[in-house]
Amino acid sequence: MEFFEGTRAAFRAVISGTCRPTVEGLENFPPEGPVIVAPNHQSFFDSIIVQALMPRKVAFFAKAEYFTAKGPKGSAMRWFFNSVGSVPVERGEQAASVAALQTAVEILERNEAFGIYPEGTRSRDGLLYRGRTGVGWLALTTGAPVVPVGLIGTDRLQPADKKMIKPQHFTLKVGAPLYFDKTGPGHSLPARRAATDKIMDAIAELSGQERAGTYNQSKQAQ
Repeated sequence: MEFFEGTRAAFRAVISGTCRPTVEGLENFPPEGPVIVAPNHQSFFDSIIVQALMPRKVAFFAKAEYFTAKGPKGSAMRWFFNSVGSVPVERGEQAASVAALQTAVEILERNEAFGIYPEGTRSRDGLLYRGRTGVGWLALTTGAPVVPVGLIGTDRLQPADKKMIKPQHFTLKVGAPLYFDKTGPGHSLPARRAATDKIMDAIAELSGQERAGTYNQSKQAQ
């Protein structure tokens, strides 16, 4: 834990010093117990930002190749993702799959925080896409509160298809926790959809994004 806190403090200092972000609503983050963190997704750096700026450790899924890449860059990536508690997921395994979500359940059962992007993949056009129901499944199965997060301006840190990183001001807004009845994994699909839509409504209010009526697709799938 001391190692994690040291890493998080270092990244928080870098982000705060170079981007001078506006951070609102940290008091909404539950100080203890299981928490599902649900942000919108516009940048590769979103997970890093959330993990650095939140009051508690937040585990996210990360591509398995981030943990196995070679060379100095690979070593640095492996060190970072291990240090912040990221969970490796093989390429092609969806975050909403049963296998991946079971790992998330185990994290929440340890009274820890787990981050999941309801959109599935990052938005490249600024729209907020329809939420995939993995986040609803997780909320109903575990009963853990869902903290919606709105990230504004993180897309400017590294525009889509660009390699250059440009420190830019951004805003992070943490909303009030959303609570759902714990029904276990046997809940209905309409209940899962309704929970997911409520979470997406909260994210939209925080981020101010225009809504898209469709699911987002990764660049590889297009």
